[in-house]
Amino acid sequence: MSSLVQSVDWLAVAPPTVAAVVGLVVLVADLFVAESRKPLLGWIAVAGLAASTLLLLPLLDADRSTFCLVGDTEVCSYTADRFTLVIQLLVLGGALLCALLSVTALKDSGKRLPEGEYWFLFLSSAAGAALLPASRDLATLVVALEVASLPAFALVGLRHGDRRSSEAALKFFLSSVTATAVSLLGISFVYAATGTLHLTRVAERIQHVDGQLQTLAQTGVVLTLVGFAFKTAAVPFHFWVPDTYVGAPLPVAAYLSVIGKAVGFSGLILVTVVALPSYADAWAPALAVLAALTMTVGNVGALRQQSTRAYSAVRLLAWSSVGQAGYLLVPIAAAGYSDDPEKQIGSTLAYALMYGAVNLGAFAVAALVGRAHRLIRVADYRGLYAASPLTALLMGFFLLCLAGLPPGVIGLFAKVTVFAAAVDAGLGWLAVVMAVNVVIALVYYLRWTALLFRAPETAPEGAATADAAAARRLPAPLTAALALTGVLGIALSGAPQLVLRFTATGLF
Repeated sequence: MSSLVQSVDWLAVAPPTVAAVVGLVVLVADLFVAESRKPLLGWIAVAGLAASTLLLLPLLDADRSTFCLVGDTEVCSYTADRFTLVIQLLVLGGALLCALLSVTALKDSGKRLPEGEYWFLFLSSAAGAALLPASRDLATLVVALEVASLPAFALVGLRHGDRRSSEAALKFFLSSVTATAVSLLGISFVYAATGTLHLTRVAERIQHVDGQLQTLAQTGVVLTLVGFAFKTAAVPFHFWVPDTYVGAPLPVAAYLSVIGKAVGFSGLILVTVVALPSYADAWAPALAVLAALTMTVGNVGALRQQSTRAYSAVRLLAWSSVGQAGYLLVPIAAAGYSDDPEKQIGSTLAYALMYGAVNLGAFAVAALVGRAHRLIRVADYRGLYAASPLTALLMGFFLLCLAGLPPGVIGLFAKVTVFAAAVDAGLGWLAVVMAVNVVIALVYYLRWTALLFRAPETAPEGAATADAAAARRLPAPLTAALALTGVLGIALSGAPQLVLRFTATGLF
């Protein structure tokens, strides 16, 4: 009877459960709500995500586990520890900000985005993303990964009559399905070799696999890691990112850049540090090389973007997100060389929180500028300070945070912690590669920042009038998203040590 589970701890599972239930409520309500009142669905979704985020507060006092084996209560499928709460805060808080951007985007879409389907898919994906960091067995991990990913495919291609959106969804779908197939094959090999799916038991048994199953276990480890490398958009599995971001509705691109990345990296951490620490001599060097390749390709790709090209702002943010993924991989690789992997993983979580706040802020500004300039080019930001000083200052602050320059102290702080993780682990060569990439990134971030404060180009009177009108009609949800990300970035820059303290203690 050891396969039976204990009673469910509903408080522990409340954050993802509330998001999923609100998604179902929105889907059913869409059948009965009149067309003129469809915007109410968006506010229901925003309220649901806010409630899910607030439900993290009662979980701060102690670790909670549920769905545990009756014969061994230490072996559980769901655990709400500090690691889980940090990732769930990033996922649900980020989804809330993306939902605020979506309310405005749906209103501006002219019915090209069906509201009921959009919010159901959005909340379903957020629920899966919130479930994943709490997963402590491989089956739950894969289910959560797919619940987060499958609705995201549909969100990317949901815009009616848009060929670019359909093409982006297809590329995203094919790459992600390939990753899932490779991961499932690897997980099946690991299960065949160890006879268990629970991460802690895998960690124990995989060290003592029979000789005839050793090759099977090693192959399973490699395939599992390759599958998660796809999910994290690590090079050479990054090819879908730029086109997917451009083809997706802008709030969905923002969602993928932060929540999608959090899903991939939390899964990678659980598989490597929790389930496969005995294989650190294999996955740590591989992740170090992937980190170097990813940050280099991402930053060089961003550097090559032409400011006058259509959608160049979104493409630059897409390539930048690939580069940032390289930085996020560094502490995970360092954890394989460290006697205290929790400290290294804490650096990744601190960086992820910083990146999530300021990157969503940059996308919020892009959404604002995109209301007046549909092509969303970097060149469209020229003279933004003259038209909207506060928006330009916020965008400059977000870009300086991403570059790691004052006054974006939180960005500098996060990069220093990642750099220190590489040095402490003896990965001096990786620290040098990171330093070079930080300099490369400075070029395109500062070039974009300088453009904000240059004199605006002369424009036809009609275009100028349209831009001014768009600026005056700044919607409340978009204003709220800008305000929240701005306040969060400034607050974290004022007390950056709080982030590392929160993410470095009692992770697992």
